[in-house]
Amino acid sequence: MARLNEVPFVKGHGTGNDFVIIPDVDGRLDLTPDQVRWLCDRHRGIGGNGVLRVVRTEHLPEFADFAGVAEFFMDYRNADGSLAEMCGNGARVFVRYLDATGLVTDNDVVIATRGGLRSTTINSDRTVTIDMGMSTPPKAKALPHVTVGERTWPATGVLVPNPHAVVFVDDLSEAGDLLAQPDVAPADVFPDGVNVEFVADRGPNHVAMRVYERGVGETLSCGTGACAVAWASRRRDGEPGAGETTWQVDVPGGTVHVTETASGALLLTGPADLVARGTVLLPG
Repeated sequence: MARLNEVPFVKGHGTGNDFVIIPDVDGRLDLTPDQVRWLCDRHRGIGGNGVLRVVRTEHLPEFADFAGVAEFFMDYRNADGSLAEMCGNGARVFVRYLDATGLVTDNDVVIATRGGLRSTTINSDRTVTIDMGMSTPPKAKALPHVTVGERTWPATGVLVPNPHAVVFVDDLSEAGDLLAQPDVAPADVFPDGVNVEFVADRGPNHVAMRVYERGVGETLSCGTGACAVAWASRRRDGEPGAGETTWQVDVPGGTVHVTETASGALLLTGPADLVARGTVLLPG
């Protein structure tokens, strides 16, 4: 009989992008890809788009240099068990959990991620703002294009630091059912896979999007994807001028706002909700 470990969990979401939060502040739990897949399975586990392991940075030798600045590390895993650099919605939920459980007491919190350090602010209305840092184009010189069925569109590549391919369409229905990963070529532009966003205009500085997340499928929201969409939208008609600009990004699960500062940093603001807690029998 397989050994079962009883571990606590909290379920949370950011605009419908949902996560299983596993508190492991002392860094004793070594989650396997199979366990992550099981936790995220909506029929056999708890269900979620990913897992957020909460661990003190000092317990992770590879990120020990961050410990003096960020007490906690967001160990984010995609639903297929793979590691991810960053998750904007997940980061908001992560910080909301730290605040709700008393692990942090300040409104301004720095967390460590595989994408680097991230400054966050818990706002008075309980939304959370994440400084996502600077976005950059992929290193490959080739311009990507995305194909769904018989339709092909040029795409804008951007790293947030997760890789994204942003496609502008007249109507979001053009993306089809998004049951399968859209084809993105050339393959060497995104050697580690890519998230694909389909974007339609709604008004000045206002867009709507759908997203296919690598390792997950279509989700109700994607924080790094919203940042990629705002970044690409601002540059669609040429390089942006100086100053700060805020975009409203509607996702199937709600609305977030992305501000690009004068220095080029992207600030993602949106809700973060905790909905349940308990224990789970994690297969060994």
